[in-house]
Amino acid sequence: MIAGAVSAIASSAVAQDGTTAYDFLNITSSSRIYGLGGVNITTVEDDIATTDQNPALLGPEMSMQTNISYMRYVGESNFAGVHFAHSAGERAAWGLGVQYMGYGDMKAADEYGNITGTFSPKDVIINGKYSHDITDRLRGGINLKWIYSSYEQYNAMALGTDLGINYYNEERDLSLSLVVANAGGQIKRFDNTYERLPFDVRLGWSQSFGTLPIRFSVTAWNLTKWHLPYYDGGDGTESKEPGTKDSFASNLFRHLVFGADFIPNDRMYIALGYNYKTRTDMNTYSRSFISGFSLGAGLNVRRFAVGIALAQPHTGATTFMLNLNLNLGDIIH
Repeated sequence: MIAGAVSAIASSAVAQDGTTAYDFLNITSSSRIYGLGGVNITTVEDDIATTDQNPALLGPEMSMQTNISYMRYVGESNFAGVHFAHSAGERAAWGLGVQYMGYGDMKAADEYGNITGTFSPKDVIINGKYSHDITDRLRGGINLKWIYSSYEQYNAMALGTDLGINYYNEERDLSLSLVVANAGGQIKRFDNTYERLPFDVRLGWSQSFGTLPIRFSVTAWNLTKWHLPYYDGGDGTESKEPGTKDSFASNLFRHLVFGADFIPNDRMYIALGYNYKTRTDMNTYSRSFISGFSLGAGLNVRRFAVGIALAQPHTGATTFMLNLNLNLGDIIH
């Protein structure tokens, strides 16, 4: 009973449809991606954190790069991670990463509702990535993930993989990607119920135009299903009563994430994103106007880069993310 409740809480933090128990896999560890709406598979930058969205974004140009991430998420949730990349010749690279997700202290109860103590649910993801340049503009990658979950006395393990491909035309600053995300399944169950990974197919486009220092992005996700209904809590009046929404327009926009990067030079950026699914998942008649929007910024200095991102998906939940990128090769030399 406790494992099922915690699983539902972890899932609902990301997706209201609640069809899987591993939706935390969709939470990025990149402040840049979080600023762009939380889902983006086409941002080609010298930033290893972006590769958790698409392993084909990993490359030998990231050799010896280390990323440390921290996120204050919904409720008492705190996430942290570290990633490292290294070249494998001139046309390939590999990377390793660990992500920890803690959800704070929760009360434990028996089947009669008697409080028996507290516990601290958590999820851990350990991953290994590899990418290879197929041509000068086409790169493929794979990400293998070992997933461990511990909720009170229950624990489970799963294996997952992401497959990605990216086309990048540097002259036009055009990036196109296809990702098959979270393929795999449980190898150890919580109890007697088999929980599915959030398998997904995603398409993405990013491009800047002329000398305008803004790069636009559109990412389509949840492409394995069209219907993504959500519960609309209304506005507190009789003129707009609560109910389930499943219109063509709502389904279309719940599949799309929009982003824009303002990049005046190679040392800084400002990112803005809009995720309609996040806005509607957190739907209440008292929700914040800025729900669904996210903002990020980053600064590159000589030997490291720092990135931050902010979002308020709900009036009672302001989220914050911090990234620190270090190139160990520059520090050693």
